[in-house]
Amino acid sequence: MTSFALHHVQLAIPAGSEDACRAFYLGVLGMTEVAKPPVLAARGGLWVRAGTLEIHLGVEADFRPARKAHPGILVDDLDEVMARLAAHGTEVTPDGEFPGHRRCYAHDAVGNRLEFLQPL
Repeated sequence: MTSFALHHVQLAIPAGSEDACRAFYLGVLGMTEVAKPPVLAARGGLWVRAGTLEIHLGVEADFRPARKAHPGILVDDLDEVMARLAAHGTEVTPDGEFPGHRRCYAHDAVGNRLEFLQPL
């Protein structure tokens, strides 16, 4: 049987929003930027990583933020993540509807929905 694992999630961003996304993903969430291969770097966007989670933020000409689709990001301290988001002016929406987890939703610098989950 073939095994599967997630390598990365890609979210779309508008052209020219890389600095705002860096401020959010690196500054607010504390992720690190991953150097893109030169042939891909020419397309714009950026890649970020924290632990085993990697998110590729790719420029999309007809950008519309993902309002329903989202990555589910596991964290070990949801209260700390929510506090960091709130301290930087990001609206946080707690949600207790996912069995076995505490979770919340927030939106990144360009309006993409993000879900943060902490197993109970």
